Amino acid sequence: MKLHLDDIADQRAYERERDAFRSRIIDLKRRRRVTVGPFVSLVFENRDTVRFQVQEMARAERMLTDAAIQGELDTYNPLIPEPGELSATMFVELTTPAELREWLPKFVGIERAVALRIGEAVVPAELEAAHAGQLTRDDVAASVHYLRWSLAPGEVAAWPAAPLAVVISHPAYQHEAPLAEATREELLGDLLHGG
Repeated sequence: MKLHLDDIADQRAYERERDAFRSRIIDLKRRRRVTVGPFVSLVFENRDTVRFQVQEMARAERMLTDAAIQGELDTYNPLIPEPGELSATMFVELTTPAELREWLPKFVGIERAVALRIGEAVVPAELEAAHAGQLTRDDVAASVHYLRWSLAPGEVAAWPAAPLAVVISHPAYQHEAPLAEATREELLGDLLHGG
């Protein structure tokens, strides 16, 4: 279910809940994070992670109007998956200027090389349409990408028992990571009920 203006606390109310909410989101993201090789991680998004993102943006930028908050909701609501879907933010985690200069040009197109392996099935990621034009470049990769998967009913049915992995098959970066049990369970909830 998408977020609405009423779901976003005003500044004072958010400050009262922030520490507890932040602690809960850190724990939630730990279960929803998958590290794939040395430089890439994915955080599978849901309604709570997106609400946290919007609340933190509103706090940092001191957004006080409904119009400003609605703009953030319009930007981030597409990341909340519907039943049968998964959504993730992919981070290219390069920390030094030398790494950025070396790897970002090599990683062009990496966002199109990500898939989920569900047993023998391979489901390629789709770029989240609202953000793809801003983040996809021909000369250098962006450090953040928003990905989405739409699973067929048989793929959702296979999820609980099948071997599961995130796979990146890019010429400069070929790695895969199995999904931990806690991650499998989190994402099954998204697939069955939406994020």
